[in-house]
Amino acid sequence: MSVTSVQKDPVALTMTLTAEFDAAVDRAWQLWADPRQLERWWGPPGYPATFTRHDLAPGSRVEYHMTGPDGDQYGGYWEILEAEAPHRLVFRDGFANRDGTPNNDLPIGTGRVRIEEVDGGTTRMSIEFVFPSVEAMEQVLAMGTQEGLTQAVGQIDAILAEDAVTRR
Repeated sequence: MSVTSVQKDPVALTMTLTAEFDAAVDRAWQLWADPRQLERWWGPPGYPATFTRHDLAPGSRVEYHMTGPDGDQYGGYWEILEAEAPHRLVFRDGFANRDGTPNNDLPIGTGRVRIEEVDGGTTRMSIEFVFPSVEAMEQVLAMGTQEGLTQAVGQIDAILAEDAVTRR
C-alpha cells in the first residue's frame, strides 16, 4: 500500500505525506519508537540513517545523521514536543552540522505524525511538516525533501513484510 498522497499547501505552509500499511497501529508506532527500526527507513534509499540519540518523551531530543553514497553525512535532530503512543508524535525538526549542533542556516519546522486505524488491520500514517515561512518551505522542498520522504516511507512495506515471514 504505502504512500497514498503528498499534499503541499503554501498558504498553510505544510507538506503532508499520507501512507497506509497492512499493520496494526501499535506496529506502525514501533517504526518510530524503536531507533533500530527507524534507521531502516528514515532516509531515502542510498542515504541510511543512524540514530545516535533517541528518546520520544516530551522535552527530550532525537539526533541522527544520514550517510550518502559518497560517505558525506547529513545531520538532523528532533526536539520532542508531544508523544502519545501509539497515535501521535510532534517534534521541532531541525538540520544539524557535522558536530551535531543545530545548523542555523537552514529552517526549523514542526513535524506532526498521526497514526490511526482505518479498516480492520489497516493503518494510516500521516506525516505533516509545518514550515515557518514560504521561503523556508521553498528552501527545504528544493533540497528534495518531498522526494526523499516519499522514498523513505516507501521502504516501510518491506519491513512490515518481514513480520509476516517471521510469524510463519
